[in-house]
Amino acid sequence: MNPRRRFIKYSALTTAGILASPALLQAKRRIAPSDQIRVGLIGANNMGFGILRHHLALPEVVCAGICDIDQNVLDRRIKEVNDLTGKSPERFTDFRKLLEKKDLDAVIIGTPDHWHCLIATAACEAGKDVYVEKPMANSIGECDLMAQAASNYGRIMQVGQQQRSGQAFIESRELVKSGYLGKIRKVNIWSNFNYGLGNLKKSPTPVPDGVDYDFWLGPAPKRDFNPNRFHGSWRHFWDYGGGLMSDWGVHLLDMAIWIEENPAAPSRVLTYASNVNLENRDRDTFDTMNVLYPKKDFLINYDMNGGLQTGPYGKPYGIGYVGEKGTLVVNRNGYEIYPEWDPEAKAPKIEAKKLEGMKESHNLHVANFVECIKTRNQTICPPEAGRIAALHAHIPNIAARVGAEELIWNDAKREFEGNKAANELVWPSYREPWVLPKG
Repeated sequence: MNPRRRFIKYSALTTAGILASPALLQAKRRIAPSDQIRVGLIGANNMGFGILRHHLALPEVVCAGICDIDQNVLDRRIKEVNDLTGKSPERFTDFRKLLEKKDLDAVIIGTPDHWHCLIATAACEAGKDVYVEKPMANSIGECDLMAQAASNYGRIMQVGQQQRSGQAFIESRELVKSGYLGKIRKVNIWSNFNYGLGNLKKSPTPVPDGVDYDFWLGPAPKRDFNPNRFHGSWRHFWDYGGGLMSDWGVHLLDMAIWIEENPAAPSRVLTYASNVNLENRDRDTFDTMNVLYPKKDFLINYDMNGGLQTGPYGKPYGIGYVGEKGTLVVNRNGYEIYPEWDPEAKAPKIEAKKLEGMKESHNLHVANFVECIKTRNQTICPPEAGRIAALHAHIPNIAARVGAEELIWNDAKREFEGNKAANELVWPSYREPWVLPKG
């Protein structure tokens, strides 16, 4: 099924259902137990729970369990699911116990990035399908392991790059690939968000009551507890995430990759990175980056600015497909085409088009995942798409960390050419007793 037909189908499936409405609860009761899809949530504090809510808005989905290392989060989320559905999911503090459930069909992974690989590979081995938040993993090597696990165990995996399910992005891709804009010269991407600065520095504090902090760290290095490295802001530290580049970068870069004739990992990457704002900020990651990806079909130019809120065309973030006949600018709210002027014809080269009023597409992305669980068809964002998008974010981050303006990536060998320091960051080092999964 092509992306536009997917959008129409899943939009119809999800927009009619309002979670906890009497009609939806009645519909859930009519689903035979044998036709139910039982999901478990691992990592329930933020986005993971939002994704669970979208699952529960589908009549056939039941929440069988929730796992979190924070008892306070666990208490709150179990109560919310009970209030929404009239049933309390089973409670877990160790994801391995949740995966032992024989009647569990799938898991949602909403943990910090450094946990994605361990949990996803274990879930595949346990025979569970996987919805994993983006970026796919916290390192290049871990992305490979996850893709291999999904293939080896025949599991359905959806990576949470939900823009692939959004109408504005689907229509934009169709317009680009149809040739409406003419030959694409380059794709300009920008993301300007204040939170990219990270938090102001704080002193270490005691571990909050109810939190198993050692389990939260998991394979990451042992460190004293600091609220800046915990809920909500962990992504600014290399141990757990990749900053604004891996948070928004994979979303936006994926939309450039999606229009390639044969989507592929980047080979040559040129990176400028700096921390411009040093005013008592607590972060490892960079607030300012410019990255060039020379591709076979066109150039991708990514401009990232933490601490800024405005950008080209009056949008804090967006993608501009620059064609010979016009430029199409798109973000989650919609798109607009800016035609080039034909001086001989004294007229625009193409007709201007516009789409406005779009909303988030998490619900459509979830509906696609659930449909693929039933049909065993490939999801709209399968593991290889997640891997390639993650590489476009990880490579410039690695370049910036090792001080390389240019890196050459050999995807066949899964290594950088001529840069030992960069190759040392392809794979993470796991803290005992955690062990990196085997491919």
